[in-house]
Amino acid sequence: MRTVGLSAKLLDDPETLIPGDAVRELLEITARATRTEDLALRLAAQRRLSNLGPISLVLKEEATPRDALDTLCRYLKLVNASLITRIEDTGNVVIIREDLLPSGGLPMRQSVELAVGIMFRFLGDLIGPQWRPLQVCFTHRPPVDAAAHRAFFGRIVKFNQEFNGLVCIAADLSKPRALEDQGTARFAREHLDAALRHHHESARATCRELMLALLPGGNCTAQEVARLLRVDRRTLHRRLDAEGLTFSTLLDRVRSELVMRHLRDSDLSLSEVAELLGFSGPSSFSHWFRDTFGCSASQWRNQALGGAVHGDHGIS
Repeated sequence: MRTVGLSAKLLDDPETLIPGDAVRELLEITARATRTEDLALRLAAQRRLSNLGPISLVLKEEATPRDALDTLCRYLKLVNASLITRIEDTGNVVIIREDLLPSGGLPMRQSVELAVGIMFRFLGDLIGPQWRPLQVCFTHRPPVDAAAHRAFFGRIVKFNQEFNGLVCIAADLSKPRALEDQGTARFAREHLDAALRHHHESARATCRELMLALLPGGNCTAQEVARLLRVDRRTLHRRLDAEGLTFSTLLDRVRSELVMRHLRDSDLSLSEVAELLGFSGPSSFSHWFRDTFGCSASQWRNQALGGAVHGDHGIS
């Protein structure tokens, strides 16, 4: 903890918010030092819905697990400002995507596995301990031994995928839940809504979140971001300008952070990476990458992998 600038006193109060970048670095160096590939899953195994504090009271009184998920997404920023949970309905299945706002090229393998592992545990509390997802997906490459991952999720885990998260049967999330004390939940909801009203989010943070969602679809434009924020494009530019940013500069930063993560931590092809970053084709991606990093994406990946400590069980 001292290595990443965190005081041990932070452990005294479970409600204290801890800087996300420091936590990410702490998880990675701990996994390396202990040679524990499944460190994040061991931590997630200790988590229960009750760890969410007042939010758990509200979730437990939602009519269905799906209602609880929607509520969790509403209040998530109060406990983790860097985690973005998106829920997609696709016919008979529901995809729960877990994204972490990228930052400075920091490794995120353990942080991502912790987020997905905790979501799995929460859903087990909401649906039942025997529940299992259809699929578990991670964008990073597989560990040397995935046995611990299979044991934790009760499923074969897929790596080098296009998203991090869980694929669930929609009917599992629609099962009615037995409700207990809705009066307590009402007071907890009022408390959380008051906290949300006082929660100020910068234009930069809001735009970064939307960019993460829009980039894979190739529709990450200032016009589309402004539409989703329900403002005109001029207002969006004015808000970013007040924070010393332009839309294109912020978009380049988000792409730069994402591309380092994909090239270092996954085995996705360059064309797949280009698509996830919203480029129209490999050529435009190649030009952008060389202008941004001063070398080709292949050269950057080879150098990054060459610098990894392969003896540390594949953790870089």
